[in-house]
Amino acid sequence: MLIIDVGAALIATLAAFVLRFQGARYANWYLALSVLIPLVWVAILALTRGYERRLLFVGTEEYQRVLRSAGRLTAGSALAAYVAHAGVARGYLLIVLVLTTGGTLLGRFALRRALHRARRRGTCMHRVLALGHADAVARLTGQLHRRHHHGLQVVGACVPDGQLASAPGTVGVPVYGALSAAANCAAAAGADTVMVLSCPELDGAMLRRLAWELERDDIDLIVSSSLADTSGDRVTVRPVDGLPMMHIEHPRLSGGRRLIKSVFDLSLAAVLLLVSAPVFLAVALVVRLDTGGPVFFRQTRVGRGGEPFRMYKFRTMHVDAEQRLDTVRQQNEFCGVLFKMRRDPRVTRSGRVLRRWSLDELPQLINVLLGDMSLVGPRPPLPAEVEQYPQDMRRRLMVKPGMTGLWQVSGRSDLSWEDSIRLDLRYVENWSLTVDLVILLRTAIAVRRGAGAY
Repeated sequence: MLIIDVGAALIATLAAFVLRFQGARYANWYLALSVLIPLVWVAILALTRGYERRLLFVGTEEYQRVLRSAGRLTAGSALAAYVAHAGVARGYLLIVLVLTTGGTLLGRFALRRALHRARRRGTCMHRVLALGHADAVARLTGQLHRRHHHGLQVVGACVPDGQLASAPGTVGVPVYGALSAAANCAAAAGADTVMVLSCPELDGAMLRRLAWELERDDIDLIVSSSLADTSGDRVTVRPVDGLPMMHIEHPRLSGGRRLIKSVFDLSLAAVLLLVSAPVFLAVALVVRLDTGGPVFFRQTRVGRGGEPFRMYKFRTMHVDAEQRLDTVRQQNEFCGVLFKMRRDPRVTRSGRVLRRWSLDELPQLINVLLGDMSLVGPRPPLPAEVEQYPQDMRRRLMVKPGMTGLWQVSGRSDLSWEDSIRLDLRYVENWSLTVDLVILLRTAIAVRRGAGAY
């Protein structure tokens, strides 16, 4: 990562030097500045905790710290130029700042992808000993097995004394002993991490003794919270008379942040609509020549606050698809609420291509400009879905639905209805502009891969 960060800054300074001073005279101190900037950049990243191991390679916090470092580099450069009365070329600084930030983000993203591929093969994993009740350990094991990119592999468990006899057949991993022997069990399992799940048998005194014992063998200790889908930047640990208290910030769903998101959506949607106008015309012509009939498909979806709106897509099915639904309903591969088939006979030839590359969703840019949708957000639900929502899932209706979202980059139609709702709820609880940018980048990768697009 250090090589990537220094390399990005060096390439940026070289590019800025060539682009700004090609054929022109320059002061010799620009050469020294070009060498100094990469060192300063790495120092700022370190001060912003951009190399903190616990935040690397998973989630958006790593990218947010890179962006904060870029802001500090910009402010520091301006202040240094003012104090030194140095007439630094603004074009040179602008190129350096933009390319350094972009190169660092892209480099870290590529490194993250390489690490995730390695973890998919079972390498570069942390060996975890899980402490808790048997059913909680079983859920954790299954969840971490599906989410291998976190780099945590459960290799064993310790359970309360009363569950030692029954646990081996239910947790899915070897049971090494009781909770009181966790430190010795961790060494026996070859674990480098101990994860404590919510368990009333493990009180504060036991946890403190466990931390002391694990310190001896340099084994990490992770205490899991019962809070679901709450990002780390909303959680602050505040000591109160020696007791660590967790303060949970409310989700940022209104005010200036919502205004920033709206401006970002409208601006980018207008640009994308203008750029993709030739694609619109080409797709419309293909749809019309393939089967005739209308080019657009209109469907009622539920937006923010439960308000219905008309969503636009390019038509990918035959015009009588709704009338033919009863003939294929028994072949539903999803759940009772939604109908999904990998090889739906109602899909047209052109529709299969449009769905494969998600081109059928381009008209939703119109919905973004109309204010009904966002570029990134929860999946736009059907009224039939909303009617079956449990009360807590209605929280996803607090924000506008999106053209893409966590559901889009996590499998699309391959997800269950419950998983798609859970991902939407996680997005609502932890939204930030950085999250939106990361999801947009991952969307391009998901479209290229085509997983769940049918």
